[in-house]
Amino acid sequence: MSTPNNRRKDPGAMGAETVLLWVGIITVAVAVVAVNIAVRVGHHLAGATAQFPADPFAVLSGVLGGDVPWPAQATWVLVALLVLLVGLAVVVGLWWRRLRRSRTRVDRAATYMGRGRDVEALGRKHATRTAARLGVATSPGVPIGRAVADGRELVAPWEDMHVDIAGPRTGKTTSRVIPAILAAPGAVMTTSNKPDAFHATTGPRSAVGRVWAFDPQNVAAQQPTWWWNPLSYVTDEVKAGRLATHFAAATRAPGARSDAFFDGKGERLLAALLLAAALDKRPITDVYRWLTRPDDPTAAQVLTAHGYDLLADRVIGEVNSADEQRSGVFGSAETMASFLTNRAIARWVTAGPGESRPHFEPTAFVRSSDTLYSLSREGADSAGPLVTALTVAVTEAAEEYAVTSPCARMATPLLGVLDEAANVCRWRDLPDLYSHYGSRGIVLMTFLQSWSQGVDVWGESGMKKLWSASNVKVYGGGVSETAFLEDLSRTIGDYDRQTSSVSTGKGHRTVNRQLHRERILEVADLAALPRGRAVVLASGSRPTLVRTQPWMTSPHAAGVKASIAAHDPQSPTTLADARRAAQAPDGSDTPQAAL
Repeated sequence: MSTPNNRRKDPGAMGAETVLLWVGIITVAVAVVAVNIAVRVGHHLAGATAQFPADPFAVLSGVLGGDVPWPAQATWVLVALLVLLVGLAVVVGLWWRRLRRSRTRVDRAATYMGRGRDVEALGRKHATRTAARLGVATSPGVPIGRAVADGRELVAPWEDMHVDIAGPRTGKTTSRVIPAILAAPGAVMTTSNKPDAFHATTGPRSAVGRVWAFDPQNVAAQQPTWWWNPLSYVTDEVKAGRLATHFAAATRAPGARSDAFFDGKGERLLAALLLAAALDKRPITDVYRWLTRPDDPTAAQVLTAHGYDLLADRVIGEVNSADEQRSGVFGSAETMASFLTNRAIARWVTAGPGESRPHFEPTAFVRSSDTLYSLSREGADSAGPLVTALTVAVTEAAEEYAVTSPCARMATPLLGVLDEAANVCRWRDLPDLYSHYGSRGIVLMTFLQSWSQGVDVWGESGMKKLWSASNVKVYGGGVSETAFLEDLSRTIGDYDRQTSSVSTGKGHRTVNRQLHRERILEVADLAALPRGRAVVLASGSRPTLVRTQPWMTSPHAAGVKASIAAHDPQSPTTLADARRAAQAPDGSDTPQAAL
């Protein structure tokens, strides 16, 4: 049975009198020990012989009373001892001061949270054993941080799913996103609306495999040297419906209510047109043209020619409906595909005549050690629908590959880092699929700025489902939503505070002790969680307060710094320099990013 660690004494139990008493005791003890050592060593150095009492206090009394001779050498020994003692006190004081500076106001809570065996499932040893069982020899898992209570390194095994909630400027990119990407043993896909992670990890990851940067809105100033046809994902009416769903979810404003009639019929119409364009090997931009020309019979004819008669009838039915209904349905579908009117975006999903740019193949990507960076801005007409579609295409390709692999899971895990998921990757079905992907060797990390962000995308029940399906939940601070913080505070738990009171009367002194239950971390503590601290809740483990570990403290620091410098327009550093900096210290071809 484990020893409870959720109890502490009243911090005011040691008063000023007690402190003075202890100072006096320590002073007397030091004086007794120092005088005994000095007089004995002094007599030895002087070559004198003397008999000393066995009682050290008697020696001190004899020296003070003149009964025990005090040679000159004893003075030098005493001075040396005092100098040594002062030096030791200075060293201890500096160490204590540095320790106090490194501690935050919430670190005392770590005493009553998970430590030792409580977080053994997140220990590096357990992660290494799990990686060996899964056949992953190059990396034990996703780094989380170090437990404040005992300094234990926490690593999530390659079968755990993650959800991180942290506000802006809390260090989640430097402490979670970048270290996770660098620790991945195989393919990595990541989404974001900022270029930070791309700049930091391109160098190390390019030493592992090819880097694919999907940047339709010039977030990281990348040119379309390759392209991906979203219609290559569409092989039947089911996948056409999924693609239309992703477009619809990504183009709908957060928290906006959908029209059950027009939005639903518009989404189904868009799915039919996407399938028609895929069957006829047309560019996806033709779908938008069809939506602006309802009288064009091409889509219905293509569907009929390929045996999709009912879908063809759906298109014809919408074309022949009343003017008000037709304009509403086609207008809704047109809104879902409006991002295709952006010519800069269209270049990334279409190839002109004679262009020899390579086409991105998700099936080949999931079998490689390449890295895919999907970047988009948020807002109207952003590339978010395509980022979502590309992310889903890669994930489903990984799932199909896992089904044919031993034990129905990928031999080398695929890592998906969905940074800014609520802004650029609104994957409607994500909560339903989260737990399933973990058993397939597809490790996903979803990053949100607040609980309400997730509610805007998946609804309250969907967000709860996503949170519950995650094996590793990390709160990094910066959130002021009291309802979420109250639930988190209750989940972290309580501790028993022991207080004492002293009463005197009729010559008797009575000490009364009581236990009061209090929250380990109050809502105010969580709302003002200092940077560099995070609360980790993992399956089978007690909530734990961790000290985050940014990439600057990792073995990958040199490679990351070179990669960041290589993306500075004024820097002479190149990506080749970044790749060399990411090589193993022994000069081998094994990159640090894969270690």
